[in-house]
Amino acid sequence: MNRIQNKLAENKKILSIYFSAGFPNLNDTKSLIVNLAKNKVDMIEIGLPFSDPLADGPTIQASSTQALKNGMTTDILFEQIIDIRKTVEIPLIIMGYFNPVLQFGIENFLKKCQETNIDGLIIPDLPLEIYLSEYKQLFESYGIAMIFLITPQTTEERIRLIDANSNSFIYMVSSSSVTGSRDSFDENQLAYFERIATMNLKNPQIIGFGISNKTTFQQATKHQKGAIIGSSFINFIADNPISGISSFIQNLL
Repeated sequence: MNRIQNKLAENKKILSIYFSAGFPNLNDTKSLIVNLAKNKVDMIEIGLPFSDPLADGPTIQASSTQALKNGMTTDILFEQIIDIRKTVEIPLIIMGYFNPVLQFGIENFLKKCQETNIDGLIIPDLPLEIYLSEYKQLFESYGIAMIFLITPQTTEERIRLIDANSNSFIYMVSSSSVTGSRDSFDENQLAYFERIATMNLKNPQIIGFGISNKTTFQQATKHQKGAIIGSSFINFIADNPISGISSFIQNLL
């Protein structure tokens, strides 16, 4: 099993943290990863900044824009994490849009992921059908897990198709809106969480979008394996030193 699968096999709820590479400062990426790993975060999603992030809310969009202004590029990201496995064993996932990957060259991108020991990719705008017909064998040849998203509007048929073609976890979007923090989930969202749990999918689900505090983390993990926190963490590191991450994590768990 790879690092993601090993982590998912643990008898605990998973806390995954998202941040934009190159934010708040260009060279903060490695320090953020190391500090998150020290503070018992289970997985990390490294956002690859893009100029047109359709699924992202204002906080993540702003961090992505600032990262690009700071000079972050795909090449620089891979340079920053080339020796990260000398320091951490935490599962690392790159989340980004298909255009930068395509521009970099898909196989070249996968090769760099393998070289830097990235465990998986989340590419929200790469359709499942295109992945299956054109890229699945390539991803598998480099040992990179592809993680797909589902929403409250995703049909049961499509959810089961995604489940059949996944080998780590399913990214369960909490709502149909863009990313952003909320104080709690409404009844419709909670019913959605429960409905997906009753489908008995082979892959565990981790919920993203809207998790910002202990309440939303507990709601998201009542029926699912874990939760992803992005916008509230980005707001935190924008205003606080990286050394203060421990207080942010302690307030969640």
